[in-house]
Amino acid sequence: MPKSLLFVLCSTLFFGTARAENLEIQRVRVAAEQGDAPAQCNLGFLYHQGRVVEKNYDQAVKWFRLAAQQGNAQAQSNLGLMYLSGKGAKQSYIDAVKWFRLAAMQGNADGQDNLGEMYLYGWGVKQNDAEAVKWFKLAAEQGEADGQFNLGFMYTSGWGVKKNDAEALKWYRLAARQGTIAAQNKLQSMK
Repeated sequence: MPKSLLFVLCSTLFFGTARAENLEIQRVRVAAEQGDAPAQCNLGFLYHQGRVVEKNYDQAVKWFRLAAQQGNAQAQSNLGLMYLSGKGAKQSYIDAVKWFRLAAMQGNADGQDNLGEMYLYGWGVKQNDAEAVKWFKLAAEQGEADGQFNLGFMYTSGWGVKKNDAEALKWYRLAARQGTIAAQNKLQSMK
């Protein structure tokens, strides 16, 4: 099952009072309009979430794309998620894979996990469990909770790797420690 759309701020933003939020969004918008890729990614995130600005998926895609085209790996992964979901962009597995791969090749853990899911389900690529494992492992080793859960799942099922419950438990535990409910449930069911 594909993970829900979770977006990560490309750089840290702190919001407090309404006045501070207005000043911060103005600074982000100015920087984004001047071509600052992290600011563009942040502005895309804000539009996606409807935080401080009205939710607008078209605007989210616009700002993610501008940052992604400059090589911002988190924006590339976020843009891939927009293509995967069809929010703000025409749904396209091919385009989702393109952006996930660009992010993944830069070492972005979200992009790696997302690309792994595309291989697992055969969306936009030929289905390939071993390739899914490769990308899940790269994400998991960086501490990405969904990658850890997905890698645990692959070890539990024996898809793309030799079935190994001990290895599965290792990855489920790591994901569970980060609050991944599905991993916590798997640990309970494996007792």
